[in-house]
Amino acid sequence: MTQTEENTTHFGFETVPESEKAGRVKGLFSDVADNYDLMNDVMSMGIHRIWKDAMMDWLAPRPGQKLLDVAGGTGDISFRFLKRAGEGHSTVFDLTAPMLEEGRKRAEAEQMADSLDWVTGDAMALPFADNTFDVYTISFGIRNVTRPQEALNEAFRVLKPGGRLMVLEFSQLPNPAMQWAYDRYSFNVIPEMGKLIVDDRDSYQYLVESIRNFPDQETFLGMVKKAGFSNAKYRNMSMGIAALHSGWKI
Repeated sequence: MTQTEENTTHFGFETVPESEKAGRVKGLFSDVADNYDLMNDVMSMGIHRIWKDAMMDWLAPRPGQKLLDVAGGTGDISFRFLKRAGEGHSTVFDLTAPMLEEGRKRAEAEQMADSLDWVTGDAMALPFADNTFDVYTISFGIRNVTRPQEALNEAFRVLKPGGRLMVLEFSQLPNPAMQWAYDRYSFNVIPEMGKLIVDDRDSYQYLVESIRNFPDQETFLGMVKKAGFSNAKYRNMSMGIAALHSGWKI
């Protein structure tokens, strides 16, 4: 396939060849890795922690379960899962090695070392056998995947029968006036925070733009069902700023 024939995708509001997106995402998150957790707290005013706790409430981890935490970054979801499960195992999987390195530095990682693996790779081509995990999570990561449907298909493949998918991602507010107000905050404030706090406006401009290009709740629900998941549904977080999608491999 020639360059002009190659399929394209979004990188923020920019249209790029599919072959370029993963490399650009990896570069972006490598640049922000050492300040990623700080910026999450600043951008969301700490609300991302409430959303992640709500994810665990709905998931209700059980002792002995094996989690694959894709786009797991610095380990937030894995740490919560293992604390709730009491005993179990989590594989933190991410495209970007520096994000995993930051996660390993956290106190929770040392305390839970025997229950954690840290693996780099591509969500569209998971290096795991079929029917391996009890739970698959991806939190604020699937919008950065070049072809999200392929990531969902891979999630279905590596889950055991009876396994659970949970996707936490920024979404769309159903009220146009509220969406307009949120857009003003996102586009005018968040990139400037990135510039002020970590001297990186461009990375946070991309993050804001990537949210606007991601499918709305119902469209993404259809993608979850297309991957083969049953009893698929979603819950809005903070009136739709984020959404939590769930599905089962039956």
